[in-house]
Amino acid sequence: MGITESPPSYLSFSLFSTLFLILAATLVFRVGVQILKFHGFSFREITVQQIQLGFKRNQFTSRRLVEFYLKEIDRINPMLKGVLEVNPDALSQADKADHERSTKAAISLSPLHGVPILIKDNMATKDKMNTTAGSYALLGSVVPRDAGVVTKLREAGAIILGKASLSEWSNFRSDNAPSGWSGRGGQGKNPYTGGDPCGSSSGSAISVAANMVAVSIGTETDGSILCPSNHNLVVGFKPTVGLTSRAGVIPISPRQDSVGPICRTVSDAVFVLDVIAGIDSNDKATIETSRYIPKGGYAQFLKTDGLRGKRLGIVRNPFFLRMGNDTLAIVERHLNTLRKRGAVLLDNLEIPNLADHGISWRAEDTALLAEFKISVNEYLKELVASPVRSLADAIAFNKKNPKLEKLEYGQELFIKAEATNGIGKAEEEALSYMERLNREGFVKLMIKNKLDALVTPTSSVSRILAIGGFPGVIVPAGFGSDGHPFGLVFGGLKGSEPKLIEIAYGFEQATKIRKPPKL
Repeated sequence: MGITESPPSYLSFSLFSTLFLILAATLVFRVGVQILKFHGFSFREITVQQIQLGFKRNQFTSRRLVEFYLKEIDRINPMLKGVLEVNPDALSQADKADHERSTKAAISLSPLHGVPILIKDNMATKDKMNTTAGSYALLGSVVPRDAGVVTKLREAGAIILGKASLSEWSNFRSDNAPSGWSGRGGQGKNPYTGGDPCGSSSGSAISVAANMVAVSIGTETDGSILCPSNHNLVVGFKPTVGLTSRAGVIPISPRQDSVGPICRTVSDAVFVLDVIAGIDSNDKATIETSRYIPKGGYAQFLKTDGLRGKRLGIVRNPFFLRMGNDTLAIVERHLNTLRKRGAVLLDNLEIPNLADHGISWRAEDTALLAEFKISVNEYLKELVASPVRSLADAIAFNKKNPKLEKLEYGQELFIKAEATNGIGKAEEEALSYMERLNREGFVKLMIKNKLDALVTPTSSVSRILAIGGFPGVIVPAGFGSDGHPFGLVFGGLKGSEPKLIEIAYGFEQATKIRKPPKL
């Protein structure tokens, strides 16, 4: 459309004709602007709130959003390998969400309604997709039901876009395999550096960081949400163990396993947490832990002034010692920002049993190996169909199919776990040791100093939070002297999610560090 000729003279037109042309030109301009807004709308870095606003204003549909992400996956994923497989029903789910919104169905009021989400491939989906933990040993297995958190996401109207890649068996097959690698998915890559994405929820972090999905779900036993989020400049939320269901998740340890969101913003992570937290009859731990969930949910704690009055602890040794001077300077600026926003910083604190924490990995490994064998055998036995029915079967599968599993990476953790025989004296001593570390270390530090959170750069605090089942949120903090992204972790005692949200959101809004990678 357009005017192909200019009139010979404005004076040759009647007043009516002139007004008609002006009106027509105005209409064409307005329609053109609307077309540009619709067709030129950028979904990169879009937030959950912006998605819902776009739906409300009829700027786009769930189908169009899903189509965008599918195209980005086709374009980017061959390089980054953050997505293991896409859901063949994603577009039909999008159409269903669009219909529900057009009919004003009650479900469409959920903040995640019509929002595409990636699920880490250790979480069961009772659909056309596989659930394999990245391993060929579970390819073709049939799960009895959706994982508990997947059920909650579906009930909220979220679109399950696909399965995110991960470190195979959540990094519990071998210590020698590269972080972010799996037999099925290959080697995941950091979109900022092309290098280590960190694991095991590597694909969840890669995909969100590179804008291949709106939000994602990861799992953590020790560092597997916090570390990938740190490396990929995204927000990772490790909830209190048991706050979110682990039912239907390929396990390592019911004592330490946690399911949480990986997103680009704190608010998006909180919207996801509000949906997935809560009681699941298939995970008894959620019944007790549900007492921590505040009336009215978690979104109410997204306060820009959330830092005001918060008591934040700084333990420099060991968490600040391994950073370069440039990185340390950035962290110091952030600490000043926290102070300016009203937080009270208690600097140079010490964890009472720091030396013991330095060797706590031995006790953790002792407990995890036994817990893994018990829990993974229970998971495998419950499958409707599977190539393997036990950890011993998985070991045999790997030996029989070395090319498929790249057995040169080894399976020594599998073999060590298979050699355990339940929770015996050594495991009980390890569990008792870690419980004492929690009580006399982190818990004592927090209570004695009346802290709302411990603040640490990168994900180096993950083991302390892991062995105690404590929550932590990591927020983008910048780029180190080597050009690698990093974040700040805010960790607290069990059930302290409301305070952590206020602190993390207040820091994020004061700094707004998050930037997309240049792909």
